[in-house]
Amino acid sequence: MALDTDAVMEEFRRAGALLEGHFILSSGLHSSRYLQCALAMSDPARAARLCGALAANVTAAGFTPDIVVSPAMGGVVVGYEMGRQLGLRALFTERVEGSFVFRRGFALEEGARVLMVEDVVTTGLSSRECIETITQNGGNVIAGCCLIDRSNGAADIGVPLVSLARLDVPTYAADDLPESLESLPAIKPGSRSLAART
Repeated sequence: MALDTDAVMEEFRRAGALLEGHFILSSGLHSSRYLQCALAMSDPARAARLCGALAANVTAAGFTPDIVVSPAMGGVVVGYEMGRQLGLRALFTERVEGSFVFRRGFALEEGARVLMVEDVVTTGLSSRECIETITQNGGNVIAGCCLIDRSNGAADIGVPLVSLARLDVPTYAADDLPESLESLPAIKPGSRSLAART
């Protein structure tokens, strides 16, 4: 089932997963909007609708992966559901001492065609780091995909990026905040620990 951006945003609103305020993203950038994908994905029926539509986009783009790999933490549930939708194994990488690695006995076959799966892409940094780890472990990343591309297509992850929805949500450096954000306390809602910034 195809979902346009408005329908995707409505799914997030119904889940209470589209937040407004002052947020520090995992990239360290600040924003007035935050998409809490974990909350949206906590309903199995909603997760199936969102990832089913994303899987259809990946297939329509002509990509035929052998396996799905996602970065922990944000990509784990989305990656698992994408694997289920595509009928593929789903692995994930984890940060150890600041770098992504495979653990838990996860391994790739040499030359495996990999679809890297994220929840949200903003700058593309964690996607590029995950792709580098996949490549170092013998995988061939043919594409990336995400539920939400907050960069509106601007993020370069080094491979084609298929998204379910593209948004143009401004982000700001900590030392270049607009007045509307400076007056609000900053919240760090993501999974990566970061010192609070105001």
